[in-house]
Amino acid sequence: MADFLINALVAGLALALVAGPLGSFVVWRRMAYFGDTLSHAALLGVALGLMLDVSPMLAVTVGCVLIAALLVTLQTRQPLASDTLLGILAHSTLSLGLVVLSFMHDVRIDLMGYLFGDLLAVGPTDLAWILGGSALVLVLLAILWRPLLAITVHEELAKVEGLPVAAIRLSLMLLIAVVIAVAMKIVGVLLITSLLIIPAAAAQRHARTPEQMAFGASLLGMVAVCSGLSLSWFEDTPAGPSIVVSAACLFLLSFVLPKRHA
Repeated sequence: MADFLINALVAGLALALVAGPLGSFVVWRRMAYFGDTLSHAALLGVALGLMLDVSPMLAVTVGCVLIAALLVTLQTRQPLASDTLLGILAHSTLSLGLVVLSFMHDVRIDLMGYLFGDLLAVGPTDLAWILGGSALVLVLLAILWRPLLAITVHEELAKVEGLPVAAIRLSLMLLIAVVIAVAMKIVGVLLITSLLIIPAAAAQRHARTPEQMAFGASLLGMVAVCSGLSLSWFEDTPAGPSIVVSAACLFLLSFVLPKRHA
């Protein structure tokens, strides 16, 4: 196998592994629109990274974390509904990123690669960022798994039991921000949330426990990565969208298979 294909496969599998359990919380807590907002903001991070001459991956990571913190702050201090606020920030940050890029005439970038991913162009540096970010998120998820489940099942009860609900909720948002930042190279800013949601939604129908759903989502995500890369390699289709299409097919297949009962 060519080196670039091995890099793409390892990066995709690492992201799918961590996207499974994290995407389960996104589905359980109905945070899909929050993920979309952060993914749209990633393009602004790319633009600012190029403007400041720093690594786009680092700029996107920092930008997504700051946007997540800003969202948490605004949600507690403004009268607008959460979905309205998310819609404003999502489209404003995406548009601002495109405007900033339009002023940078001396910088040539593959905008389609950032929007829809360029998995086959993952280099050693990109792979290191993806593996490092995925490992960090996976370790933190393992540490926070029980508290996250507690606030997901019943937030008020978790607060009564003494859990720092606000801090745990913010931690989850920051973990999503990190995953979105490292996933940008794989599926692009417009498709990132789908890799979090679709495998988790497909696994939910057949899982009996939260752990089964998280494991199943990771497994289905890995299958989608392998299938999408195969389709891209043999049929010359774009890698990121091919992975998402494969995940969507697995989701449809989950409805064909008989549902498991407890």
